[in-house]
Amino acid sequence: MRTWIIPYMEQHKGRMLLTVLVGVLGVASSVMLLFISGYLISKSALRPENIMIVYIPIVAVRMFSISQAVMRYLERLIGHDVILRILERMRTRLYRVLQPQALVLQSRYKTGDLLSMLSEDIEHLQDFYLRTVFPSILSLFVYGVFIGVLGLFDWVFALMMALVLAIIVFVIPFISLLVTRRKYIALKKGRNRLYAQLTDAVFGLSDWIASGRIDSFLSDYKADERDLLEIEKRMKRWQHIRSAVVQLVIGIAVMAMIAWAGSQAETGQIAPTVIAAFSLMMLAIADALSPASEAIERIPAYEESLRRLHEVETVDHPVSAPQSTTAICDANGPAIDLQNVSYRYTDSKEDVINGMTLTIDRGTKVAILGRSGTGKSTLLKLLTGALQPTAGNVFINGEQANQSLLAKSLSILNQKSHLFDTTVENNIRIGNPDASDEEVLEVVEQAQLTKLLGSIPSGLKTQMEEMGHRFSGGERQRIAFARVLLQQTPIVIFDEPTIGLDPKTEHDLLQTMFDAAKEKTVIWVTHHLAGIEQMDEIIFLEEGNIVLQGSHEELLATSSKYRALYEMDKGI
Repeated sequence: MRTWIIPYMEQHKGRMLLTVLVGVLGVASSVMLLFISGYLISKSALRPENIMIVYIPIVAVRMFSISQAVMRYLERLIGHDVILRILERMRTRLYRVLQPQALVLQSRYKTGDLLSMLSEDIEHLQDFYLRTVFPSILSLFVYGVFIGVLGLFDWVFALMMALVLAIIVFVIPFISLLVTRRKYIALKKGRNRLYAQLTDAVFGLSDWIASGRIDSFLSDYKADERDLLEIEKRMKRWQHIRSAVVQLVIGIAVMAMIAWAGSQAETGQIAPTVIAAFSLMMLAIADALSPASEAIERIPAYEESLRRLHEVETVDHPVSAPQSTTAICDANGPAIDLQNVSYRYTDSKEDVINGMTLTIDRGTKVAILGRSGTGKSTLLKLLTGALQPTAGNVFINGEQANQSLLAKSLSILNQKSHLFDTTVENNIRIGNPDASDEEVLEVVEQAQLTKLLGSIPSGLKTQMEEMGHRFSGGERQRIAFARVLLQQTPIVIFDEPTIGLDPKTEHDLLQTMFDAAKEKTVIWVTHHLAGIEQMDEIIFLEEGNIVLQGSHEELLATSSKYRALYEMDKGI
Protein backbone atom coordinates (compact mmCIF):
# COMPACT_ATOMS: atom_id res chain seq x y z
CA MET A 1 0.00 0.00 0.00
CA ARG A 2 2.80 2.41 0.88
CA THR A 3 4.60 1.86 -2.43
CA TRP A 4 1.93 0.96 -4.99
CA ILE A 5 -1.21 2.80 -3.78
CA ILE A 6 -0.58 5.77 -1.51
CA PRO A 7 2.00 7.55 -3.75
CA TYR A 8 -0.44 7.59 -6.68
CA MET A 9 -3.29 8.76 -4.47
CA GLU A 10 -1.12 11.66 -3.32
CA GLN A 11 -0.13 12.51 -6.91
CA HIS A 12 -3.78 12.60 -8.05
CA LYS A 13 -5.48 13.70 -4.85
CA GLY A 14 -7.02 16.74 -6.59
CA ARG A 15 -8.77 14.65 -9.25
CA MET A 16 -9.74 12.02 -6.69
CA LEU A 17 -11.33 14.64 -4.39
CA LEU A 18 -13.14 16.07 -7.41
CA THR A 19 -14.46 12.58 -8.20
CA VAL A 20 -15.77 12.18 -4.65
CA LEU A 21 -17.27 15.71 -4.70
CA VAL A 22 -19.11 15.03 -7.95
CA GLY A 23 -20.25 11.70 -6.51
CA VAL A 24 -21.64 13.49 -3.45
CA LEU A 25 -23.47 15.96 -5.71
CA GLY A 26 -24.88 13.00 -7.63
CA VAL A 27 -26.17 11.41 -4.43
CA ALA A 28 -27.56 14.77 -3.30
CA SER A 29 -29.39 15.11 -6.62
CA SER A 30 -30.85 11.61 -6.23
CA VAL A 31 -31.96 12.37 -2.66
CA MET A 32 -33.56 15.65 -3.64
CA LEU A 33 -35.20 14.08 -6.69
CA LEU A 34 -36.97 11.45 -4.59
CA PHE A 35 -37.70 13.88 -1.75
CA ILE A 36 -39.38 16.41 -4.04
CA SER A 37 -41.08 13.64 -6.00
CA GLY A 38 -42.64 12.37 -2.78
CA TYR A 39 -43.74 15.85 -1.85
CA LEU A 40 -45.15 16.43 -5.35
CA ILE A 41 -47.13 13.19 -5.24
CA SER A 42 -48.59 14.04 -1.84
CA LYS A 43 -49.33 17.65 -2.76
CA SER A 44 -50.96 16.64 -6.04
CA ALA A 45 -53.11 14.07 -4.21
CA LEU A 46 -54.69 16.97 -2.28
CA ARG A 47 -56.00 18.31 -5.64
CA PRO A 48 -54.60 21.87 -5.44
CA GLU A 49 -56.95 24.46 -6.84
CA ASN A 50 -54.16 26.00 -8.96
CA ILE A 51 -51.43 24.18 -10.95
CA MET A 52 -49.00 26.95 -10.03
CA ILE A 53 -48.94 25.62 -6.46
CA VAL A 54 -47.01 22.53 -7.66
CA TYR A 55 -45.21 24.24 -10.54
CA ILE A 56 -41.98 24.81 -8.58
CA PRO A 57 -41.78 21.14 -7.40
CA ILE A 58 -42.39 20.02 -11.01
CA VAL A 59 -39.50 22.16 -12.25
CA ALA A 60 -37.32 20.99 -9.36
CA VAL A 61 -38.02 17.33 -10.21
CA ARG A 62 -36.95 17.98 -13.79
CA MET A 63 -33.83 19.84 -12.66
CA PHE A 64 -32.68 17.21 -10.16
CA SER A 65 -33.47 14.43 -12.63
CA ILE A 66 -31.09 16.00 -15.17
CA SER A 67 -28.57 16.88 -12.44
CA GLN A 68 -28.53 13.29 -11.19
CA ALA A 69 -27.67 11.90 -14.65
CA VAL A 70 -25.09 14.60 -15.35
CA MET A 71 -23.34 14.21 -12.00
CA ARG A 72 -23.13 10.42 -12.29
CA TYR A 73 -21.73 10.76 -15.80
CA LEU A 74 -19.15 13.29 -14.61
CA GLU A 75 -18.26 11.08 -11.65
CA ARG A 76 -17.50 8.17 -13.97
CA LEU A 77 -15.72 10.37 -16.49
CA ILE A 78 -13.42 11.98 -13.92
CA GLY A 79 -13.00 8.75 -11.95
CA HIS A 80 -11.99 6.68 -14.97
CA ASP A 81 -9.71 9.45 -16.16
CA VAL A 82 -7.75 9.45 -12.91
CA ILE A 83 -7.71 5.63 -12.81
CA LEU A 84 -6.32 5.40 -16.34
CA ARG A 85 -3.64 7.94 -15.43
CA ILE A 86 -2.69 5.85 -12.40
CA LEU A 87 -2.67 2.60 -14.38
CA GLU A 88 -0.46 4.20 -17.02
CA ARG A 89 2.06 5.15 -14.34
CA MET A 90 1.82 1.72 -12.73
CA ARG A 91 2.42 -0.11 -16.01
CA THR A 92 5.36 2.14 -16.82
CA ARG A 93 6.78 1.56 -13.35
CA LEU A 94 6.37 -2.21 -13.62
CA TYR A 95 8.07 -2.23 -17.01
CA ARG A 96 10.96 -0.20 -15.61
CA VAL A 97 11.21 -2.74 -12.78
CA LEU A 98 11.16 -5.71 -15.15
CA GLN A 99 13.45 -4.32 -17.83
CA PRO A 100 16.70 -3.95 -15.83
CA GLN A 101 16.07 -7.22 -13.96
CA ALA A 102 15.15 -9.22 -17.07
CA LEU A 103 18.14 -11.53 -16.77
CA VAL A 104 17.29 -12.33 -13.14
CA LEU A 105 13.53 -12.54 -13.52
CA GLN A 106 13.79 -14.85 -16.51
CA SER A 107 15.42 -17.47 -14.33
CA ARG A 108 13.20 -16.94 -11.29
CA TYR A 109 9.69 -16.50 -12.75
CA LYS A 110 7.61 -18.33 -15.31
CA THR A 111 6.41 -16.47 -18.37
CA GLY A 112 2.82 -16.94 -17.19
CA ASP A 113 3.62 -15.29 -13.85
CA LEU A 114 5.06 -12.23 -15.56
CA LEU A 115 2.16 -12.02 -18.01
CA SER A 116 -0.27 -12.30 -15.10
CA MET A 117 1.42 -9.40 -13.32
CA LEU A 118 1.50 -7.25 -16.45
CA SER A 119 -2.15 -7.84 -17.26
CA GLU A 120 -4.25 -9.08 -14.37
CA ASP A 121 -2.54 -7.62 -11.30
CA ILE A 122 -2.18 -4.08 -12.66
CA GLU A 123 -5.62 -4.21 -14.27
CA HIS A 124 -7.12 -5.53 -11.04
CA LEU A 125 -5.89 -2.53 -9.08
CA GLN A 126 -8.23 -0.21 -10.95
CA ASP A 127 -11.08 -1.91 -9.07
CA PHE A 128 -9.43 -0.83 -5.83
CA TYR A 129 -10.29 2.76 -6.65
CA LEU A 130 -13.56 2.21 -8.51
CA ARG A 131 -15.10 -0.40 -6.20
CA THR A 132 -13.41 0.24 -2.85
CA VAL A 133 -11.92 3.72 -2.37
CA PHE A 134 -14.58 5.89 -4.02
CA PRO A 135 -17.66 3.94 -2.78
CA SER A 136 -16.27 3.72 0.78
CA ILE A 137 -15.49 7.44 1.04
CA LEU A 138 -18.85 8.33 -0.50
CA SER A 139 -20.76 6.00 1.82
CA LEU A 140 -19.06 7.33 4.94
CA PHE A 141 -19.70 10.93 3.89
CA VAL A 142 -23.37 10.32 3.08
CA TYR A 143 -23.81 8.35 6.31
CA GLY A 144 -22.38 11.16 8.43
CA VAL A 145 -24.31 13.96 6.67
CA PHE A 146 -27.61 12.06 6.76
CA ILE A 147 -27.37 11.27 10.48
CA GLY A 148 -26.34 14.88 11.18
CA VAL A 149 -29.28 16.35 9.24
CA LEU A 150 -31.72 13.87 10.79
CA GLY A 151 -30.44 14.85 14.23
CA LEU A 152 -31.68 18.39 13.64
CA PHE A 153 -35.22 17.00 13.61
CA ASP A 154 -34.99 14.25 16.25
CA TRP A 155 -31.66 13.20 17.80
CA VAL A 156 -33.12 10.06 19.38
CA PHE A 157 -34.43 8.79 16.04
CA ALA A 158 -31.18 9.87 14.38
CA LEU A 159 -29.24 7.71 16.85
CA MET A 160 -31.52 4.77 16.17
CA MET A 161 -31.07 5.17 12.39
CA ALA A 162 -27.32 5.49 12.89
CA LEU A 163 -27.31 2.06 14.55
CA VAL A 164 -29.52 0.51 11.86
CA LEU A 165 -27.54 1.91 8.94
CA ALA A 166 -24.24 1.05 10.67
CA ILE A 167 -25.11 -2.57 9.88
CA ILE A 168 -24.76 -1.73 6.16
CA VAL A 169 -21.79 0.61 6.46
CA PHE A 170 -19.69 -1.17 9.12
CA VAL A 171 -20.99 -4.56 10.35
CA ILE A 172 -21.71 -6.34 7.06
CA PRO A 173 -18.44 -5.17 5.38
CA PHE A 174 -16.46 -6.44 8.39
CA ILE A 175 -18.22 -9.82 8.40
CA SER A 176 -17.89 -10.04 4.62
CA LEU A 177 -14.15 -9.41 4.90
CA LEU A 178 -13.77 -12.22 7.44
CA VAL A 179 -15.86 -14.66 5.39
CA THR A 180 -14.26 -14.02 2.00
CA ARG A 181 -10.63 -13.20 2.86
CA ARG A 182 -9.27 -16.71 2.34
CA LYS A 183 -11.54 -17.36 -0.63
CA TYR A 184 -10.36 -14.24 -2.48
CA ILE A 185 -6.70 -15.09 -1.85
CA ALA A 186 -7.21 -18.72 -2.94
CA LEU A 187 -9.08 -17.58 -6.04
CA LYS A 188 -6.39 -15.04 -6.96
CA LYS A 189 -3.56 -17.56 -6.49
CA GLY A 190 -5.50 -20.21 -8.38
CA ARG A 191 -6.10 -17.93 -11.35
CA ASN A 192 -2.43 -16.94 -11.44
CA ARG A 193 -1.45 -20.61 -11.29
CA LEU A 194 -3.79 -21.47 -14.16
CA TYR A 195 -2.41 -18.54 -16.12
CA ALA A 196 1.12 -19.91 -15.70
CA GLN A 197 0.03 -23.49 -16.52
CA LEU A 198 -1.81 -22.43 -19.65
CA THR A 199 1.11 -20.33 -20.90
CA ASP A 200 3.50 -23.20 -20.23
CA ALA A 201 1.17 -25.63 -22.00
CA VAL A 202 0.83 -23.39 -25.07
CA PHE A 203 4.62 -23.14 -25.39
CA GLY A 204 4.93 -26.93 -25.06
CA LEU A 205 1.80 -27.90 -26.99
CA SER A 206 3.67 -29.89 -29.61
CA ASP A 207 5.38 -31.94 -26.89
CA TRP A 208 2.07 -32.64 -25.16
CA ILE A 209 0.62 -33.91 -28.43
CA ALA A 210 3.74 -35.91 -29.32
CA SER A 211 3.74 -37.63 -25.92
CA GLY A 212 0.05 -38.50 -26.15
CA ARG A 213 -0.65 -36.70 -22.87
CA ILE A 214 -2.95 -33.98 -24.13
CA ASP A 215 -6.02 -35.61 -22.55
CA SER A 216 -4.17 -35.94 -19.25
CA PHE A 217 -3.23 -32.28 -19.29
CA LEU A 218 -6.77 -31.20 -20.14
CA SER A 219 -8.27 -33.34 -17.38
CA ASP A 220 -5.85 -31.93 -14.79
CA TYR A 221 -6.47 -28.38 -16.01
CA LYS A 222 -10.24 -28.85 -15.90
CA ALA A 223 -9.97 -30.28 -12.37
CA ASP A 224 -8.12 -27.14 -11.24
CA GLU A 225 -10.74 -25.00 -12.95
CA ARG A 226 -13.52 -26.89 -11.16
CA ASP A 227 -11.83 -26.19 -7.82
CA LEU A 228 -11.76 -22.48 -8.61
CA LEU A 229 -15.35 -22.62 -9.84
CA GLU A 230 -16.39 -24.14 -6.52
CA ILE A 231 -14.71 -21.27 -4.66
CA GLU A 232 -16.51 -18.78 -6.90
CA LYS A 233 -19.84 -20.51 -6.22
CA ARG A 234 -19.29 -20.22 -2.46
CA MET A 235 -18.48 -16.54 -2.85
CA LYS A 236 -21.59 -16.02 -4.98
CA ARG A 237 -23.72 -17.72 -2.31
CA TRP A 238 -22.32 -15.40 0.32
CA GLN A 239 -22.92 -12.39 -1.92
CA HIS A 240 -26.57 -13.40 -2.32
CA ILE A 241 -26.91 -13.78 1.45
CA ARG A 242 -25.22 -10.43 2.00
CA SER A 243 -27.48 -8.70 -0.54
CA ALA A 244 -30.55 -10.18 1.14
CA VAL A 245 -29.41 -8.91 4.54
CA VAL A 246 -28.68 -5.46 3.11
CA GLN A 247 -32.13 -5.31 1.49
CA LEU A 248 -33.73 -6.41 4.77
CA VAL A 249 -31.92 -3.64 6.67
CA ILE A 250 -32.95 -1.11 4.00
CA GLY A 251 -36.55 -2.26 4.34
CA ILE A 252 -36.38 -1.85 8.11
CA ALA A 253 -34.88 1.63 7.71
CA VAL A 254 -37.60 2.69 5.24
CA MET A 255 -40.37 1.35 7.48
CA ALA A 256 -38.83 3.13 10.46
CA MET A 257 -38.68 6.37 8.45
CA ILE A 258 -42.35 6.02 7.46
CA ALA A 259 -43.36 5.45 11.09
CA TRP A 260 -41.23 8.34 12.33
CA ALA A 261 -42.48 10.76 9.63
CA GLY A 262 -46.06 9.78 10.40
CA SER A 263 -45.64 10.41 14.10
CA GLN A 264 -43.91 13.72 13.41
CA ALA A 265 -46.76 14.80 11.14
CA GLU A 266 -49.31 13.74 13.75
CA THR A 267 -47.71 16.00 16.35
CA GLY A 268 -47.42 18.84 13.86
CA GLN A 269 -43.63 18.81 13.70
CA ILE A 270 -43.66 18.35 9.90
CA ALA A 271 -46.33 18.75 7.21
CA PRO A 272 -48.20 15.55 6.18
CA THR A 273 -47.17 16.17 2.57
CA VAL A 274 -43.52 15.36 3.36
CA ILE A 275 -44.16 11.91 4.84
CA ALA A 276 -43.75 10.33 1.39
CA ALA A 277 -40.83 12.69 0.73
CA PHE A 278 -38.86 11.43 3.75
CA SER A 279 -39.75 7.82 2.95
CA LEU A 280 -38.65 7.96 -0.70
CA MET A 281 -35.53 9.92 0.26
CA MET A 282 -34.53 6.96 2.43
CA LEU A 283 -34.28 4.78 -0.69
CA ALA A 284 -31.72 7.12 -2.27
CA ILE A 285 -29.70 7.21 0.97
CA ALA A 286 -29.72 3.41 1.20
CA ASP A 287 -28.67 3.12 -2.46
CA ALA A 288 -25.60 5.28 -1.72
CA LEU A 289 -24.69 3.26 1.39
CA SER A 290 -25.12 -0.29 0.07
CA PRO A 291 -21.89 -0.42 -2.08
CA ALA A 292 -19.85 -0.20 1.15
CA SER A 293 -20.85 -3.76 2.02
CA GLU A 294 -19.14 -5.05 -1.15
CA ALA A 295 -16.20 -2.64 -1.25
CA ILE A 296 -14.27 -3.92 1.77
CA GLU A 297 -14.44 -7.63 0.99
CA ARG A 298 -12.24 -7.19 -2.10
CA ILE A 299 -9.26 -5.95 -0.09
CA PRO A 300 -7.59 -9.42 0.20
CA ALA A 301 -7.51 -9.75 -3.60
CA TYR A 302 -5.86 -6.34 -3.88
CA GLU A 303 -3.36 -7.30 -1.18
CA GLU A 304 -2.37 -10.41 -3.14
CA SER A 305 -1.82 -8.36 -6.31
CA LEU A 306 0.21 -5.80 -4.37
CA ARG A 307 2.26 -8.56 -2.73
CA ARG A 308 3.20 -10.03 -6.13
CA LEU A 309 4.12 -6.61 -7.52
CA HIS A 310 6.21 -5.79 -4.47
CA GLU A 311 7.89 -9.19 -4.67
CA VAL A 312 8.92 -8.62 -8.29
CA GLU A 313 10.13 -5.11 -7.49
CA THR A 314 12.39 -6.40 -4.72
CA VAL A 315 13.41 -9.80 -6.14
CA ASP A 316 17.10 -10.34 -5.62
CA HIS A 317 17.53 -6.60 -5.29
CA PRO A 318 21.22 -6.11 -5.90
CA VAL A 319 23.20 -5.49 -2.75
CA SER A 320 25.52 -2.57 -3.26
CA ALA A 321 28.95 -3.94 -3.88
CA PRO A 322 31.54 -2.74 -1.38
CA GLN A 323 33.96 -0.27 -2.85
CA SER A 324 37.39 -1.64 -3.43
CA THR A 325 40.08 -0.48 -1.06
CA THR A 326 42.54 -0.57 -3.94
CA ALA A 327 42.62 1.66 -6.97
CA ILE A 328 40.05 0.95 -9.66
CA CYS A 329 41.53 -0.70 -12.75
CA ASP A 330 42.66 1.69 -15.44
CA ALA A 331 41.24 1.64 -18.96
CA ASN A 332 44.35 -0.13 -20.28
CA GLY A 333 44.11 -2.93 -17.73
CA PRO A 334 42.43 -6.34 -18.04
CA ALA A 335 39.13 -6.69 -19.88
CA ILE A 336 37.61 -8.50 -16.89
CA ASP A 337 38.86 -8.46 -13.33
CA LEU A 338 37.14 -10.29 -10.46
CA GLN A 339 38.58 -9.50 -7.03
CA ASN A 340 37.63 -12.02 -4.32
CA VAL A 341 34.01 -12.07 -5.52
CA SER A 342 31.23 -13.88 -3.64
CA TYR A 343 27.50 -13.96 -4.24
CA ARG A 344 24.63 -15.45 -2.26
CA TYR A 345 20.96 -15.40 -3.26
CA THR A 346 18.61 -14.00 -0.64
CA ASP A 347 16.82 -17.35 -0.14
CA SER A 348 20.06 -19.37 0.12
CA LYS A 349 22.34 -20.14 3.05
CA GLU A 350 25.41 -20.81 0.92
CA ASP A 351 27.40 -18.72 -1.55
CA VAL A 352 26.89 -19.61 -5.20
CA ILE A 353 30.14 -17.84 -6.04
CA ASN A 354 32.67 -18.14 -3.26
CA GLY A 355 35.72 -15.85 -3.12
CA MET A 356 36.48 -16.02 -6.85
CA THR A 357 39.47 -14.10 -8.22
CA LEU A 358 39.96 -14.04 -11.97
CA THR A 359 41.75 -11.80 -14.47
CA ILE A 360 41.07 -11.98 -18.21
CA ASP A 361 43.29 -9.91 -20.47
CA ARG A 362 42.00 -8.08 -23.51
CA GLY A 363 41.62 -10.25 -26.61
CA THR A 364 41.78 -13.48 -24.61
CA LYS A 365 39.47 -16.37 -25.46
CA VAL A 366 38.27 -18.12 -22.28
CA ALA A 367 36.05 -21.18 -21.95
CA ILE A 368 34.15 -21.72 -18.69
CA LEU A 369 33.05 -25.27 -17.93
CA GLY A 370 31.40 -27.02 -15.03
CA ARG A 371 28.41 -29.10 -14.04
CA SER A 372 24.96 -27.55 -13.70
CA GLY A 373 24.67 -25.60 -10.46
CA THR A 374 28.35 -24.73 -10.15
CA GLY A 375 27.74 -20.99 -10.61
CA LYS A 376 28.27 -20.42 -14.34
CA SER A 377 24.95 -18.58 -14.86
CA THR A 378 25.46 -16.54 -11.70
CA LEU A 379 28.95 -15.59 -12.86
CA LEU A 380 27.52 -14.32 -16.16
CA LYS A 381 24.90 -12.26 -14.31
CA LEU A 382 27.69 -10.72 -12.22
CA LEU A 383 29.63 -9.87 -15.36
CA THR A 384 26.61 -8.26 -17.00
CA GLY A 385 25.71 -6.30 -13.86
CA ALA A 386 22.33 -8.04 -13.46
CA LEU A 387 23.57 -9.00 -10.00
CA GLN A 388 25.98 -7.18 -7.73
CA PRO A 389 28.39 -9.25 -5.63
CA THR A 390 27.71 -9.56 -1.93
CA ALA A 391 31.48 -9.33 -1.45
CA GLY A 392 34.39 -8.31 -3.66
CA ASN A 393 34.38 -6.34 -6.91
CA VAL A 394 33.79 -7.03 -10.59
CA PHE A 395 35.42 -4.71 -13.14
CA ILE A 396 34.69 -4.63 -16.87
CA ASN A 397 37.21 -2.61 -18.86
CA GLY A 398 38.09 -0.70 -15.72
CA GLU A 399 34.52 0.08 -14.66
CA GLN A 400 32.45 -1.46 -11.88
CA ALA A 401 30.18 -4.03 -13.58
CA ASN A 402 26.66 -2.69 -14.13
CA GLN A 403 23.92 -3.10 -16.70
CA SER A 404 24.74 0.20 -18.41
CA LEU A 405 27.84 -1.54 -19.79
CA LEU A 406 25.66 -3.95 -21.78
CA ALA A 407 25.74 -3.06 -25.49
CA LYS A 408 28.60 -0.64 -24.75
CA SER A 409 31.37 -2.89 -23.44
CA LEU A 410 29.76 -6.30 -23.41
CA SER A 411 27.28 -8.28 -25.54
CA ILE A 412 25.72 -11.73 -25.09
CA LEU A 413 24.70 -14.55 -27.40
CA ASN A 414 22.36 -16.74 -25.34
CA GLN A 415 21.37 -20.37 -25.66
CA LYS A 416 18.17 -19.35 -27.42
CA SER A 417 18.21 -15.69 -28.37
CA HIS A 418 14.79 -14.21 -28.95
CA LEU A 419 14.02 -13.24 -32.51
CA PHE A 420 11.08 -10.90 -33.03
CA ASP A 421 8.28 -11.27 -35.54
CA THR A 422 9.71 -8.75 -37.97
CA THR A 423 12.28 -8.76 -40.77
CA VAL A 424 15.76 -10.27 -40.58
CA GLU A 425 17.24 -6.79 -40.96
CA ASN A 426 15.21 -5.36 -38.08
CA ASN A 427 16.27 -8.25 -35.84
CA ILE A 428 19.91 -7.59 -36.65
CA ARG A 429 19.57 -3.82 -36.26
CA ILE A 430 18.40 -4.28 -32.66
CA GLY A 431 22.12 -4.50 -31.92
CA ASN A 432 22.63 -0.98 -33.27
CA PRO A 433 19.62 0.86 -34.76
CA ASP A 434 21.89 3.63 -36.11
CA ALA A 435 24.13 1.27 -38.08
CA SER A 436 24.56 1.96 -41.78
CA ASP A 437 23.48 -0.49 -44.48
CA GLU A 438 27.16 -1.26 -45.15
CA GLU A 439 27.72 -2.19 -41.48
CA VAL A 440 24.69 -4.48 -41.54
CA LEU A 441 25.94 -6.21 -44.68
CA GLU A 442 29.38 -6.56 -43.09
CA VAL A 443 28.07 -8.41 -40.01
CA VAL A 444 25.82 -10.51 -42.26
CA GLU A 445 28.98 -11.57 -44.10
CA GLN A 446 30.87 -12.21 -40.86
CA ALA A 447 28.01 -14.39 -39.56
CA GLN A 448 28.09 -16.24 -42.93
CA LEU A 449 24.49 -15.39 -43.73
CA THR A 450 25.15 -13.89 -47.17
CA LYS A 451 24.60 -17.15 -49.09
CA LEU A 452 21.46 -18.00 -47.10
CA LEU A 453 19.84 -14.60 -47.52
CA GLY A 454 20.88 -14.48 -51.17
CA SER A 455 18.86 -17.63 -51.80
CA ILE A 456 15.68 -16.02 -50.42
CA PRO A 457 13.82 -13.57 -52.70
CA SER A 458 13.24 -11.00 -49.94
CA GLY A 459 16.75 -11.26 -48.50
CA LEU A 460 17.17 -9.04 -45.44
CA LYS A 461 13.49 -8.07 -45.72
CA THR A 462 12.37 -11.64 -45.09
CA GLN A 463 9.88 -11.92 -42.24
CA MET A 464 11.19 -14.02 -39.35
CA GLU A 465 7.71 -15.14 -38.19
CA GLU A 466 7.00 -15.69 -34.48
CA MET A 467 10.10 -16.75 -32.49
CA GLY A 468 12.04 -16.86 -35.79
CA HIS A 469 10.37 -20.11 -36.89
CA ARG A 470 10.96 -19.19 -40.54
CA PHE A 471 14.57 -20.43 -40.09
CA SER A 472 16.33 -23.45 -38.62
CA GLY A 473 18.03 -23.44 -35.21
CA GLY A 474 21.51 -22.83 -36.59
CA GLU A 475 20.26 -20.08 -38.92
CA ARG A 476 18.47 -18.34 -36.04
CA GLN A 477 21.66 -18.35 -33.99
CA ARG A 478 23.62 -16.88 -36.88
CA ILE A 479 21.10 -14.04 -37.16
CA ALA A 480 21.35 -13.48 -33.40
CA PHE A 481 25.15 -13.55 -33.71
CA ALA A 482 25.02 -10.90 -36.45
CA ARG A 483 23.02 -8.75 -34.03
CA VAL A 484 25.76 -9.22 -31.41
CA LEU A 485 28.49 -8.33 -33.90
CA LEU A 486 26.65 -5.14 -34.89
CA GLN A 487 26.92 -3.96 -31.27
CA GLN A 488 30.70 -3.84 -31.77
CA THR A 489 31.53 -4.42 -28.12
CA PRO A 490 35.06 -5.42 -27.10
CA ILE A 491 33.77 -8.30 -24.96
CA VAL A 492 31.45 -11.05 -26.20
CA ILE A 493 29.84 -13.73 -24.05
CA PHE A 494 28.69 -16.97 -25.67
CA ASP A 495 26.27 -18.68 -23.26
CA GLU A 496 26.05 -22.20 -24.70
CA PRO A 497 24.87 -20.84 -28.08
CA THR A 498 25.10 -24.22 -29.87
CA ILE A 499 23.00 -26.26 -27.47
CA GLY A 500 20.49 -28.45 -29.30
CA LEU A 501 22.27 -28.23 -32.66
CA ASP A 502 23.62 -31.21 -34.58
CA PRO A 503 27.43 -31.70 -34.47
CA LYS A 504 28.02 -30.43 -38.03
CA THR A 505 25.94 -27.28 -37.51
CA GLU A 506 27.52 -26.78 -34.11
CA HIS A 507 31.05 -27.04 -35.52
CA ASP A 508 30.32 -24.64 -38.37
CA LEU A 509 28.61 -22.10 -36.07
CA LEU A 510 31.43 -22.20 -33.52
CA GLN A 511 34.01 -21.71 -36.25
CA THR A 512 32.04 -18.75 -37.59
CA MET A 513 31.77 -17.16 -34.14
CA PHE A 514 35.44 -17.61 -33.25
CA ASP A 515 36.60 -16.28 -36.64
CA ALA A 516 34.34 -13.21 -36.44
CA ALA A 517 35.31 -12.49 -32.82
CA LYS A 518 39.06 -13.06 -33.20
CA GLU A 519 39.84 -9.46 -32.22
CA LYS A 520 37.52 -9.49 -29.19
CA THR A 521 37.63 -10.81 -25.66
CA VAL A 522 35.49 -13.96 -25.66
CA ILE A 523 33.87 -15.69 -22.69
CA TRP A 524 32.42 -19.03 -23.79
CA VAL A 525 30.24 -20.97 -21.35
CA THR A 526 29.84 -24.57 -22.44
CA HIS A 527 29.08 -28.06 -21.15
CA HIS A 528 31.27 -29.98 -23.55
CA LEU A 529 34.61 -29.60 -25.24
CA ALA A 530 33.93 -29.44 -28.99
CA GLY A 531 36.15 -26.66 -30.37
CA ILE A 532 37.87 -26.18 -27.01
CA GLU A 533 41.32 -26.25 -28.70
CA GLN A 534 40.73 -22.72 -30.01
CA MET A 535 40.52 -21.25 -26.50
CA ASP A 536 43.49 -19.46 -24.92
CA GLU A 537 42.39 -20.46 -21.44
CA ILE A 538 40.01 -23.02 -19.95
CA ILE A 539 38.41 -22.64 -16.52
CA PHE A 540 36.56 -25.34 -14.58
CA LEU A 541 34.10 -24.23 -11.89
CA GLU A 542 33.10 -26.36 -8.94
CA GLU A 543 31.11 -25.25 -5.88
CA GLY A 544 31.35 -21.61 -6.91
CA ASN A 545 35.10 -21.39 -7.46
CA ILE A 546 37.84 -22.22 -9.93
CA VAL A 547 39.28 -25.73 -9.52
CA LEU A 548 41.13 -26.02 -12.86
CA GLN A 549 42.65 -23.29 -15.00
CA GLY A 550 45.02 -23.36 -17.92
CA SER A 551 45.37 -23.77 -21.67
CA HIS A 552 44.16 -26.85 -23.52
CA GLU A 553 47.69 -28.25 -23.82
CA GLU A 554 48.50 -27.55 -20.15
CA LEU A 555 45.38 -29.28 -18.88
CA LEU A 556 45.90 -32.26 -21.16
CA ALA A 557 49.39 -32.64 -19.72
CA THR A 558 48.56 -32.05 -16.05
CA SER A 559 44.93 -33.07 -15.43
CA SER A 560 43.69 -36.63 -15.76
CA LYS A 561 40.12 -35.37 -15.22
CA TYR A 562 40.39 -33.01 -18.17
CA ARG A 563 41.98 -35.73 -20.37
CA ALA A 564 39.10 -38.09 -19.54
CA LEU A 565 36.46 -35.47 -20.32
CA TYR A 566 38.19 -34.47 -23.54
CA GLU A 567 38.52 -38.06 -24.77
CA MET A 568 34.92 -38.77 -23.86
CA ASP A 569 33.66 -35.64 -25.67
CA LYS A 570 35.94 -36.31 -28.62
CA GLY A 571 34.59 -39.84 -28.89
CA ILE A 572 31.01 -38.58 -28.88
